[in-house]
Amino acid sequence: MSELQQLYALRAQLVKERKGLQTTEKGHFHRPHQSIHAHRHIWTMLDVLDEEIKVIEQEIEIIIQSDDRMRENYELARSVKGVGLVIATDLLIKTGNFEQIDTARKASSYAGVCPFPQSSGKMVAKSKTSPFADKKLKSLFFMGAKSAVQHNKEYQLYFRKKMLKGKPYYLIMNNISNKLLRTIYSVVKNKTPYKQDYICLDPRERNNKNSFSEKVA
Repeated sequence: MSELQQLYALRAQLVKERKGLQTTEKGHFHRPHQSIHAHRHIWTMLDVLDEEIKVIEQEIEIIIQSDDRMRENYELARSVKGVGLVIATDLLIKTGNFEQIDTARKASSYAGVCPFPQSSGKMVAKSKTSPFADKKLKSLFFMGAKSAVQHNKEYQLYFRKKMLKGKPYYLIMNNISNKLLRTIYSVVKNKTPYKQDYICLDPRERNNKNSFSEKVA
């Protein structure tokens, strides 16, 4: 876990440096006088960073695959649409392989995607997420939620339904982030990969179905 943390931190640092160089390159592009040599050096460094990030990601995969329990939880988490290497690895590290933060409720609070009610006596205000949440993890889940809305029919329908009701965009995406995190904990707890075509029946329908089966039997 210690080696995984260090490699993951190094990857994050290199990604940050790559983003800084990309921003610099965009700034140079809009200048009236541009240096050909500066462009060449920037693109050389970007290629080097891309290669190093790729190698580090491969080493992260090797470390995760070397531990049976970690590998199982990692693959279960990645089975959920919208969850890639970065989110799954970040969760493994920050939740202690889903053992230190062992429930979806705790994880939602830690990631800042679970709003808390703000009330005192007769005064009731808008629910807000905790200001002490892990902002990095929250940002990752926001990106994961965007990916899930694009590639997962369940989340697409949820997003459109809430938009039609006039809900604010960031509120919807926060709810989807919460839903995504709870789905990850569900598949990890049940040791069952996520299935996009799985239909969760209403408990009343399930009870009616069971009672019908008993009558037939």
